[in-house]
Amino acid sequence: MTRSTNDQPQRGDKGSNKARSRTVRERISAAFETITGQRPAMWIRAPGRVNLIGEHTDYNDGFVLPMAIDRSVWIALSFDRPDDKTVTLHSIDFDETDEFSVDRMDRSDRLERIEQNQTSWIDYARGVAWALGEAGHEIGGFRGVVGGDVPIGAGLSSSAAIELAVARALVAAVDGPWDPTVMARLAQRAEREWVGMNCGIMDQLVCAAGQRDRALLIDCRSLAAEPVPIPSELAVVVLDTARRRELVNSAFGERRAQCERAASTMGVATLRDVDLADVEAHAADLDPEIYRRARHVVTENQRVVRAADALRANDARELGRLMDESHTSLRDDYEVSCRELDIMVELACGHDRCHGARLTGAGFGGCAVALFERRSAGPAADEVVASYRRATGLDARSYICQAARGAAVVEE
Repeated sequence: MTRSTNDQPQRGDKGSNKARSRTVRERISAAFETITGQRPAMWIRAPGRVNLIGEHTDYNDGFVLPMAIDRSVWIALSFDRPDDKTVTLHSIDFDETDEFSVDRMDRSDRLERIEQNQTSWIDYARGVAWALGEAGHEIGGFRGVVGGDVPIGAGLSSSAAIELAVARALVAAVDGPWDPTVMARLAQRAEREWVGMNCGIMDQLVCAAGQRDRALLIDCRSLAAEPVPIPSELAVVVLDTARRRELVNSAFGERRAQCERAASTMGVATLRDVDLADVEAHAADLDPEIYRRARHVVTENQRVVRAADALRANDARELGRLMDESHTSLRDDYEVSCRELDIMVELACGHDRCHGARLTGAGFGGCAVALFERRSAGPAADEVVASYRRATGLDARSYICQAARGAAVVEE
């Protein structure tokens, strides 16, 4: 995972986004030259993501509507050891260096650390190298420096960003082919089997396959991803509560198990295979808590499809209404919100320039996402954040995000 390197509030105009990106790259480049004595031969960028709607549906084979964002993980690298399968990677965010051989990845030691709940930033890189090697992909070593501006623990998927950045670098080292969907699957495997987080596919897929000015309507069963234009007059604003997520792994596992129990009771493979009428028909057979979990997933899938329709029709009011409903369902049926998220969402929804808001990510802290009118998004977001700080005493931030492309080699 990556630590935010410049978390001052951003107005979201393209100029400030580019300036922030330059600052991150300048720090990485300086560190690279200090460590290696040379300039980078290549740059890799992989974005974070924000999910507009569709929470806790991906591991139920459902639908999601995320977008890759212009906050990213960057790697500066060189391939000056062409026959060497060693990766030497320095993180400027953690001021740590690690080295490993991509053709000698041993998972046995990692399994013991998973049991002890021990994970560090390098485990995401090592896990990706292991997953690509296990799948038979040719990969190579490199020397690199990594850093980024995706806040940790905020629900913006800093973990998927570093996974896809490392995957892109490993493939680039041998000038190999890049298939975003294949690499997303392998990054997901790395997070599940090496890191120990039994995640869905959404984060890795949108970080790999994101498009500029588009959200992706993803079918998490087929992995079909349909680009959906984001109207230029709308601004997607991330509102960081400054409450970092706690107990996410255990709560995430519990929710996933509850969904599996609900599906089993209804005689289907996943909750993707039922509608609300089916859930209601089995209400007496389900524990009340499990019934609520199933109701959230089924209704959330419906909201995602309708939200994509609303975006295509440039219907901000309908999209905002669906976002509001999503937060209520996540708060009451899925029970993954918290006081800080509820306050932030309530304040955003109470602003006359906001169309709708909801928590984004796994929940239990992190960020909300809100839809504002672009022409007034900066001042409006500042007002919401100021009200939140007065209400909670927490140093919240707002980020106005542009939809960005997925992981790629970037020209100087």
